[in-house]
Amino acid sequence: MNPFLLGMVALRLISGSLEMTAALIMFRLNSVEKALFVNSMLALVGPFVLMTTTALGLMGMADRLSYGKLLWIIAGLTCLFIGIFKK
Repeated sequence: MNPFLLGMVALRLISGSLEMTAALIMFRLNSVEKALFVNSMLALVGPFVLMTTTALGLMGMADRLSYGKLLWIIAGLTCLFIGIFKK
């Protein structure tokens, strides 16, 4: 199996497990305020997972991507992160 693909799968499985655990914690806390805090912690993890899995995928495809396509992908990710982190 491709090591880049394996890394992407592992990160998504860990991320999904973290999401499920957070949902159970929210349920157990039984408080909207505390659940909102847990949810805000997940909001910090999500972009990191997205950036890391995308980077792994791009490294796995680097030999098949032209510079033009790579620039479009980087531009799209930049716009995405500006939209996520802009206050």
